[in-house]
Amino acid sequence: MNKHSFSVRRSEIFGRRDLPSLWVSLIPLSVLLFSLLGVIIAKGADSVSSFGPWILLISAAIAMGLAWVGGIASRRGLKVGFVRSAMQILPAIPILICIAMVATTWMLSGVVPTLIAYGLEILSPKLFLVIACSVCAVISVMTGSSWTTIATIGVAFMGIGEVMGFSDPWIAGAIISGAYFGDKVSPLSDTTVVASSTAGVDLFEHIRYLTYTTVPAMGIALIVFFCVGYWLPVGDMADSAPILSALRSTFVVSPWTLVIPLATLVMIVMRIPTLIVLGVAALLGGVGIFVFQPHLGIGVVDAAVSLWSGSALPTGSAELDRLVETGGILGMLPTVFLVLSAMVFGSVTIGTGMLAKLTDAFTSRLRKRTSIVGATVASGLAMNCATADQYLALIITGNMYRSLYRRNGLEPRLLSRSMEDSISVTSVLIPWNSCGLTQSTVLGVSTLAYFPCCIFNILTPLMSIVVARLGFRIVTCVRRPVTA
Repeated sequence: MNKHSFSVRRSEIFGRRDLPSLWVSLIPLSVLLFSLLGVIIAKGADSVSSFGPWILLISAAIAMGLAWVGGIASRRGLKVGFVRSAMQILPAIPILICIAMVATTWMLSGVVPTLIAYGLEILSPKLFLVIACSVCAVISVMTGSSWTTIATIGVAFMGIGEVMGFSDPWIAGAIISGAYFGDKVSPLSDTTVVASSTAGVDLFEHIRYLTYTTVPAMGIALIVFFCVGYWLPVGDMADSAPILSALRSTFVVSPWTLVIPLATLVMIVMRIPTLIVLGVAALLGGVGIFVFQPHLGIGVVDAAVSLWSGSALPTGSAELDRLVETGGILGMLPTVFLVLSAMVFGSVTIGTGMLAKLTDAFTSRLRKRTSIVGATVASGLAMNCATADQYLALIITGNMYRSLYRRNGLEPRLLSRSMEDSISVTSVLIPWNSCGLTQSTVLGVSTLAYFPCCIFNILTPLMSIVVARLGFRIVTCVRRPVTA
């Protein structure tokens, strides 16, 4: 075999020197997905956090090996991929650490116990899921942050719902549905700004256009949560009396503790950066330990140890002991490792051009409106899986489809809406995505366990395709007709 024939065969298998072939590009992603599926089947959904980092790193190593053998990787490309992925994912790590500290200090200072106690006394079990979803939606709209909403009021709702007898996945599903609805339509949300700017659409025009898919999806979700709350057998409120008594005997339950979340809410509304807000919230919670709960006898050294390794207080109730236990920074480290592993995988797939090849395969033969929107939704899901980060997925998908929408006479706002419908709300459903990793850790429920209960997050991508098929409020930008 001469040198020329070897070169031809290599290009057929691996692709050109600057771009891999489709089959080679599919190998690392297939290894990742099938390996995770195997772990889930063999070990259960909770094992993803343990095995996930190694599967991501192995998949990245396979991608690098294929790129090296095929001569389709360059140092410059890998550097660009690393920088792009790192810029999106690394800022999440200090936020994760701060969330761990907020969870510990807000528990020990009595903020979460107070919210749980008041919630048990005021909320009706049959309306709990609807109220949890609605309140999280309102707070997320006001703050523009699903992460902050879930890490604060979401944690309190988890405690209330568990005491009422609801299963953890349904509680988490209601919380996440509400939080991501608000994050999606809030002008303060960074994902909303990224989606609109990437597609070249005015922010408020983008939000108005989102309502045609988002509001129906949320309406259906609330109906489902109402039906589940009405028909699902839950404990009698009288059953929560011993837990409520143990809660009040362990902590000082006082409205004064709510000054801490109120101050946090004010900072969020003032659009102070998330990291600063969470850092200050943790600091206020730390001060609150000594101001509101001095009887716990926690000293400065004890508080520092609790921030690192978590807290566990004997309350006289085994169920409440589990409820008030926190993992601290140490409990968040597995999530940090998983985030870093996802960053490595995203860096390699971007830097080797494999991600670009996969995206090109999605768009090469699209012509009709429904197929274009459907492909956008599918690409958004694929990018969430491949990059493990919603911001990176939004940017890549937007750049990938802008010219296609323009060529086919479709409005840019249809692109921005399709991206938000498929990327922002589904990132939390993917176990190795930064959103899925964070929320499963914060709420203490595995991603695959709460997946089927996140009604809003599941319905929104489907609603995007349905509305595109119906052609509701979709106009063409050129005279050439675009078929459904």
